[in-house]
Amino acid sequence: MKFIHVNMTSGAIAETPVPEKYQVLGGRGLTSIMINDRVPAGCDPLGEDNLLIFAPGYLSGTPLVNTGRLSIGAKSPLTGGIKESNVGGAMASALARLGIRAIIIEGKAPEDAWHHLVIDRAGSASLVDARDCHRMGNYALVERLQKDFGEKNAISSIGPAGEMCLKSASIQTTSPDGIPSRAAARGGLGAVMGAKGLKALVVSKQGRLAPPIADAEGFKAVSKRFAAAIKRDGWSGRVLPEYGTASILANTDASGALPTRNARQGSFEGADRINGDAVAHTIRQRGGQTTHKGCSQCIINCSNVYVDTAGNPVTAALEYETLWSMGAMTGIDDLDAIARLDFLCDDIGLDTMNTGVALAVAMDAGAIQFGDAPAAIDMVASVAQGTPMGRRIGNGPEAVGHHLNHSRVPTIKGQSIAGYDPRAMPGMGVTYATSPMGGDHTAGFVGGASGSTDVLRNASQSAQVHMAATDSMGLCMFAQSGGMDNLFRAIGAMMGAPFDAKTWQQLGTRILTAEIDFNRRAGLTEEADRLPKMFHTEALSPHYGTVPYPEKDLHGTFAALRQRLEAKE
Repeated sequence: MKFIHVNMTSGAIAETPVPEKYQVLGGRGLTSIMINDRVPAGCDPLGEDNLLIFAPGYLSGTPLVNTGRLSIGAKSPLTGGIKESNVGGAMASALARLGIRAIIIEGKAPEDAWHHLVIDRAGSASLVDARDCHRMGNYALVERLQKDFGEKNAISSIGPAGEMCLKSASIQTTSPDGIPSRAAARGGLGAVMGAKGLKALVVSKQGRLAPPIADAEGFKAVSKRFAAAIKRDGWSGRVLPEYGTASILANTDASGALPTRNARQGSFEGADRINGDAVAHTIRQRGGQTTHKGCSQCIINCSNVYVDTAGNPVTAALEYETLWSMGAMTGIDDLDAIARLDFLCDDIGLDTMNTGVALAVAMDAGAIQFGDAPAAIDMVASVAQGTPMGRRIGNGPEAVGHHLNHSRVPTIKGQSIAGYDPRAMPGMGVTYATSPMGGDHTAGFVGGASGSTDVLRNASQSAQVHMAATDSMGLCMFAQSGGMDNLFRAIGAMMGAPFDAKTWQQLGTRILTAEIDFNRRAGLTEEADRLPKMFHTEALSPHYGTVPYPEKDLHGTFAALRQRLEAKE
């Protein structure tokens, strides 16, 4: 396995063996630890000192199913701290099968210079002039790149939002069937890619260098057990293939935990028109796909292809977080409008969550009305045009709130909450507040955890440690139904060394420690680990009060890790 280093300032490209320190790391473990090692914490996220790292998971490219997740890491222009943005699609597998453990983008291209980084089937990398693709949307860009370089490539690219270095800019990655619909959306890493002058990463899917496995027979046997367990599970084996993540919406709404109209309510009267049943029924009626492979190596197939009334594809996939952010959060209950908003975000290169919440803040402030789908579509489309309001929407909820002098902005460390209200799910509030990543449900999902603040903090800390390790492996969070014991055995067979629950905890803790250290040195102290005041002062209609803990009670969540860091100084 190798690293590919690309200096955008000089245009130099070099290959190196993976250093010993990083040998057993992949995904988030590799991006976060390397960023903490090599990026000056106080640097400008859009400057030449920041790194942008693409790293497949440690297990990506192996026969183990559902390990096709890619980690993209950098210092975030949105949060000001460390960021790992996680995405499916075809890129992680393509890189791993070329023997590439990471691509490390450094420096910054001269102004007005744009490049594609192209890696051929032999694993050889080159920079190709991309100035003729300036301001292209991701869909037209991918069509052009597939024509120029062939369809047997995985592509990660930015749209106009990334080129303008907007703080909600995503990096879009193609699915196995070549659709640029999988988004490394959170943290504005598309802006980092744009600042470096990199328009697209084009990687051959024809590599045959599978990652080395110490015990191939043992790995094969446990991989079969892992896959069988995923298929047997009711959630991953039946619900997700039929309804996708949209299936989450009905229960979240019924429990009163669905942030609605900029989190003024916890349930949405239009939920039945945008939930998983409604999505699946509409897709079937129009001849779309309710089951679709969004990621390489996947056997769950929780993606979908949403089509218009003529059967033409609009977007893939219509996921829970987008149905929430562009639907309930904005008061829009029109699936066609939500699908259009999702397509625009993928094409322009925007985080649907941060963008949907930015729209909700604008609506809450009276700039447009809740539920006004045409106005919301026009506002998102204006991002690509670079209008003043479009740029504010593209820079996220805090930029909109500041411009409109509106204080109800549900963000943590600059990043919007996800589709679970912390007043109804207080454990999620702990994760939102204390994760090094900012408001992020995937950083440590704690669901219905309840009890004292200490219980909630412990639940969140355990979940965050667990997810840091999970993201390091390139494992889909839904594939945990394959069984953790099976996963540990697979990792041990690959490494050729014992691996168990304790080793897993140590790995997750090592990653989180690096992230907390970076953020602390970047100026994000425990004072940044807090929820917006609206969650402490406004009761959640119709079922809940405010969050059940004072904001400062969350500061001790990672006290032991922080003390360990301070002891080293």
